[in-house]
Amino acid sequence: MLANKNLAVVLSHGSYHTPEPYKPLLKALQSHGIESYCPQRPTCDLIRLNVGDIDNPDFNREPPVGGYPSDTEDVDVTIRLLDRLINNENKLVLLAGHSSGGWVATQAAVPELQIKSRQAQGKAGGIIGLFYIGAFIIPLGESLTSFVTPKDADFTQRPVPHLQFFKYGMDGLWRLKDPQHFMLHDIDPEEAEIHTAKLTAAPTMTVSLTNDAYLALPCAFLITENDRLLPKEYQEHMIALQTERGTQFTVYRAPSGHSPHLSWTAGLVEKMEEFANALKPWTSHSTLTSEWRSNIEPNRWVAS
Repeated sequence: MLANKNLAVVLSHGSYHTPEPYKPLLKALQSHGIESYCPQRPTCDLIRLNVGDIDNPDFNREPPVGGYPSDTEDVDVTIRLLDRLINNENKLVLLAGHSSGGWVATQAAVPELQIKSRQAQGKAGGIIGLFYIGAFIIPLGESLTSFVTPKDADFTQRPVPHLQFFKYGMDGLWRLKDPQHFMLHDIDPEEAEIHTAKLTAAPTMTVSLTNDAYLALPCAFLITENDRLLPKEYQEHMIALQTERGTQFTVYRAPSGHSPHLSWTAGLVEKMEEFANALKPWTSHSTLTSEWRSNIEPNRWVAS
């Protein structure tokens, strides 16, 4: 077994969220002896979005002076945390992303913090892998928006059932419509109402992915089979696109909607720990060998 005391999970949450709904997952990981963190993404932080009273936000207000926080700021927050855990504490880090947080996690898994490059320099700790949770895995050179939307698309003119726009359209903020139907349908309705009230908003994600971490690190993907926001077929399509170019995914399946951190918490912890344990040769060898790859069965489809 991997020594959990040296393992940390860093999770990049989805758009329109705070870390609040991920607390059950973080606590469950911690109960297994795994440090866990979910930093607030600036792009989803109401304090940064010029919405007035954050307890009664006005999403029709103009963008803040200097513009909204960018996707790059989300990455910077994640990298600062990774730097502390890896360079100061020599942690082994499983970097995870949920929904649009998949783009953030991929971009933040920079080579200098990956375990392979650190071991080559005789350093301890590092990012051991990427774990995607019903997440967007965006091709290199694409932004989330450019990947998922037709060219020159205007969602304000062609409404999307689950997205709500405001006064400034695609240049302003987006928010989820009816999250209790699209994202929280498989948890207790009263709990879903509480989480719905805590959702925020976010600007359009337009920064292109420049870090090809898919080929540099072992990757796992949890397909959320009953997802109404990001259908399982679309998740499988994204996996296939990366598999075609040589990425090897360990693929798990969850009988959940888009929020397995709430509706399938124990199962998610089990799969994250299982994947991390499969990478344990990294914790015992001073240099990388081919052994770690033999522990990861390429494109493994694991039933829930």
